Amino acid sequence: MSHATLSPQRSSLRGATLPKWFAWAVAAGSAVAGLGISAAAGLHSDIQWALIAALLFVLGSYGISAKVEGSRQAKDRTATSLVWVAFLLAVIPLASLIWETLKRGVKVLDGYFLTHSMGVVADTEPGGGIYHAILGTLQQVGLATLISVPIGVLTAIYLVEYGRGRLAKAVTYFVDVMTGIPSIVAGLFILSLWILILDMGYSGFAGAMALSILMIPVVVRSTEEMLKLVPNELREASLALGVPKWRTILKVVLPTSIGGITTGIMLAIARITGETAPVLLLVWGTNFINSNPFSDPQASLPMYIYLQYANSGGYGAAYDRAWAAALTLIAFIMILNLVARGIARWKAPKTGR
Repeated sequence: MSHATLSPQRSSLRGATLPKWFAWAVAAGSAVAGLGISAAAGLHSDIQWALIAALLFVLGSYGISAKVEGSRQAKDRTATSLVWVAFLLAVIPLASLIWETLKRGVKVLDGYFLTHSMGVVADTEPGGGIYHAILGTLQQVGLATLISVPIGVLTAIYLVEYGRGRLAKAVTYFVDVMTGIPSIVAGLFILSLWILILDMGYSGFAGAMALSILMIPVVVRSTEEMLKLVPNELREASLALGVPKWRTILKVVLPTSIGGITTGIMLAIARITGETAPVLLLVWGTNFINSNPFSDPQASLPMYIYLQYANSGGYGAAYDRAWAAALTLIAFIMILNLVARGIARWKAPKTGR
């Protein structure tokens, strides 16, 4: 059979292929069609037209691809389209939140705002700052971290390296239960034990204990998963050299997983930094600087945001201060994550070139 006879068959098996810009063209067309349908139907919500455009994008990608490339390639493009739609549905609200907080928060966010407290400034008056709230948040979160990290990491080491039998199962069960405990329940527990029974009074330390209850299960779970990822061959090689198990854990297992453990700890810190319910029950709040977390009420950023917004009525100086404090809290969380990544890179095991 000649070469001229075979070439058309190879061309037909290859089939037609849509250009690389096809997805962008469908996305643009879907956006325009979504806006048109929304305008014709009298819909004024951006969310509604965006959902219509997303639906048209998925359907359009499948229909055109099925017509030109066949059903198999069309299914592949549909799956890709669904992934992109899900990604945008997750990112757009987050980006919108950050943009709105940034736009409203920069109005009063400056050096004076960060270095002064409310003092004798009334909620309806301009001025004042969040220094007392930043100090309280740093102390409360720091104390909660000092309590939670050793307990959480040691518990995870026990479950992975030593845990067998009923005790390990019981610990795992209670860690799972603690993971789902609402923050208000943790606050009520410390309120009953520390303040009502022991009569120790409201303080930043009381709030830190409630925050540690919320933080411990997150640290345990994240550390446990990181320790399980360490290859058993590393443990066996160390034990084969006669190294004790505790030293193997300290010198081999923990350094290998330190990056993931640090990231999990930072996620746990981010989890508790924005909690308001335990602070409302146990720490209360104050407009003045209290640098002693073990005595008297103390301010915190979540509580400051709540009180300023509640007293603002949706406008005025207190409203602007609430947004500026929210922006500060977001920046604080971002800095923590950057620090965590830096520590993870610094402590990660060095590999040869």
